Amino acid sequence: MASTSAEQAPELPVPGQAHEVAKPPKGGAFRHWLLSGLIDERGTHQGPHARRPERTHSWWQVMCLTGVDYFSTLGYQPAIAALAAGLVSPFATLVLVALTLLGALPVYRRVARESFKGSGSIAMLERLLPWWAGKLFVLVLLGFAATDFMITITLSAADASAHAIENPYTPTWFHGNQVGITLVLLALLAAVFLKGFREAIGIAVILVAVYLALNVIVVATAIAEVFQHPATIDAWWTALFIQHGDPIMIVGIALLVFPKLALGLSGFETGVAVMPQIKGKPDDDPENPKGRIQGAHKLLTTAAIIMSIFLITSSFVTTLLIPQKDFQAGGPANGRALAYLAHEYLGNIFGSVYDLSTILILWFAGASAMAGLLNLVPRYLPRYGMAPQWARAVRPLVLVFTAIAFVITLVFQASVDAQGGAYATGVLVLITSASLAVTLSAYRKHQPKRTVVYAIITAIFVYTTIVNIFERPDGLRIATLFIIGILVISLVSRIGRSFQLRATSVNFDVTALDFILEDAEEGEIRIISHEPDVDTDKEYIQKAKDERKFSHIPQRSRTIFLEVLPSDSSDFEEDLMVHGVVKHGYRVLQVKSGNVPNTIAAVLLEARDISGVVPTIYFEWTEGNPISNMFRFLITGVGEVAPVTREVLREAEKDVKRRPAVHVS
Repeated sequence: MASTSAEQAPELPVPGQAHEVAKPPKGGAFRHWLLSGLIDERGTHQGPHARRPERTHSWWQVMCLTGVDYFSTLGYQPAIAALAAGLVSPFATLVLVALTLLGALPVYRRVARESFKGSGSIAMLERLLPWWAGKLFVLVLLGFAATDFMITITLSAADASAHAIENPYTPTWFHGNQVGITLVLLALLAAVFLKGFREAIGIAVILVAVYLALNVIVVATAIAEVFQHPATIDAWWTALFIQHGDPIMIVGIALLVFPKLALGLSGFETGVAVMPQIKGKPDDDPENPKGRIQGAHKLLTTAAIIMSIFLITSSFVTTLLIPQKDFQAGGPANGRALAYLAHEYLGNIFGSVYDLSTILILWFAGASAMAGLLNLVPRYLPRYGMAPQWARAVRPLVLVFTAIAFVITLVFQASVDAQGGAYATGVLVLITSASLAVTLSAYRKHQPKRTVVYAIITAIFVYTTIVNIFERPDGLRIATLFIIGILVISLVSRIGRSFQLRATSVNFDVTALDFILEDAEEGEIRIISHEPDVDTDKEYIQKAKDERKFSHIPQRSRTIFLEVLPSDSSDFEEDLMVHGVVKHGYRVLQVKSGNVPNTIAAVLLEARDISGVVPTIYFEWTEGNPISNMFRFLITGVGEVAPVTREVLREAEKDVKRRPAVHVS
């Protein structure tokens, strides 16, 4: 009987002998630096959206994390609204605020309740829409999410550079160099993430508190200016009726143009993404943390109310106090309406302080979006097998995203207006998908009244999204490029990784472990692969008889059947649980998986590792055309099982003598 002791094992084990596990080779210093944190769960790089924060915070502090994204839109939203809706901007903003408080807020409060781990509405849809249809839908949503986050980075940097250029104290050479300044800001953002991102909460609280306080001063001053000169209201009102006629027409126009103001909805998806940062109650159930959920509800509600107040007041004062021509491209209020008012009514010193605060929060909004991407991509694509393993690491992704941001900035020449459509499209598609997710959730939980309400909200957001796309199709074009890029990369990566081990873990229950160790004591582990389609004693007797005959298994040798029960073949990475059962007098290992060859290979390697004996597996040749069987494997996880299993083992274990043997007859 062969010993299973590592000390007694020969240097190169063969089937029937014990072995030691070889250590993986070490890479160079640069590779180590680049891929450090490949499985980074501590939150030292991801900043606002870290998956497992080292410590949690009060909901109002975490609100500032989403606030750097949500509230920073005040830097450009009033100017974009005035440019898009003209004199109707205040009424269109009222419609937007109603949709925020009565539509987006209820939707995301439910998302927070059902996706409290920070995965958001995309994860809800992933659960509600399984198999390949769900995966493809998620990939499309990831394309829109990538559009949202990437344009947040580039648009925020572009608007920050616009604030810097228009400040009266900046050097004259800033003028005409908005693209260069924007690229410098993007490079600084990348440098921060390459170095490591810490203390995001403290920075966000300070930036948001200062920025909101300065906006209160600017808006209050502007409102006072309006009421000190009531003629401005009369002039606006008269011009409004001259352009658009009666009140009914004005309301109709507001309903038609409010989708152009959709940037004011950004921030809700980020709000649920930061949920893991919220401090819950000491007695919170991990499966239903009511304290954290209540904190998230307070965060979302408070942020929505604050933003709604600023949207209404800023739209009102900027429309009344700033000439419409100044909102046009190249105008002093283009992309910086509130900053224009700060300089105009509070002086250049205060205005410069306001500019500096705006630049910082816009830059940090880009940091928040970068952090969102760094959590979004590793959460889905590698798990789907649709990205290389290095996509789990922070630094390579930072370099990739920064390169994309550079290209976007150069293509759009750092124009805030030109990027607004793409940003709005990404935001609206994500909110629409969240509305659809909560509608499906309410329907599956047999809540008819809520289903109807959420369905109406979904329909409104679908309308808003469609109108926005027709008005500014450039947003859909950009999103389509991201979607095509993700799909192509995903397909190539999935095919390229087809022969990798996919199991993230393999565990044997007590019975299965007993089967393996019993045979290991005899010095050999012989496993017969069996397709679990016919469950009769005759089937097992005939299968055992055929394998012994055609594979020349000695009659006295013990054998174990291995069956892979089918599951979702679109899943790439899986946690495998191997159960031992006795069926018709035969010992059987059963494991549930959607990828048969890869799962068999993982089970064989784990059996080798826990027993110290290299196993042998026996297959029958698969009938059918090899090419069609290969396509079956790529789509359904079955097909030409024996040769694919052998190839997976060859890729996973380079040492032939340590590799489980594959016998086909």
